[in-house]
Amino acid sequence: MDKSDQHNYFRDYIRTRVRTIPDWPIDGVQFRDITPLMQNPATFRRLVDCFVHRYYDHDIDVLACIDARGFIIGGALAYELSTSMVPIRKRGKLPFETVCESYELEYGTAEVELHKDAISKGQKVLLLDDLIATGGTMLAAAALINRLGGEIVEAAAIIDLPDLGGSAKLKKSAIDVFSICEFEGE
Repeated sequence: MDKSDQHNYFRDYIRTRVRTIPDWPIDGVQFRDITPLMQNPATFRRLVDCFVHRYYDHDIDVLACIDARGFIIGGALAYELSTSMVPIRKRGKLPFETVCESYELEYGTAEVELHKDAISKGQKVLLLDDLIATGGTMLAAAALINRLGGEIVEAAAIIDLPDLGGSAKLKKSAIDVFSICEFEGE
């Protein structure tokens, strides 16, 4: 199976196992629930394997995982890739000196933090989260990585919601984007 066929297999397999919950948390929202991907051991292994197959031959020093679902995949992936893993957390959750970045939400702002010593200048960083929606969290995380001198190899997620524009904003900011599957206009 070549890389294209392999990606299509993983995409279709994972996509069919994401649970859609209509009208949650508010009317009109189709919530993409990844918990079924982790409940089944074979599915979770395929999920992690998809990222492993994509990145095993990349030069990655650090896996930067976004709070909180990025941590779930990140631990297993960092182990498989033999990289370090650093958490990008919501403000006030990290105990050491941090750098902080705010970003816009639909109704207000939020902030993410990273330990000041988490990434060294010149380190190659893979940025990981479960989902790309409007891109605010990933762009804020990318700003933190850049501030510490890290070089982002790619921003990766299980799911991209391209209609919300996040992946386009990341690409416009010169960040390569990878997602296993997409849900458009649904």
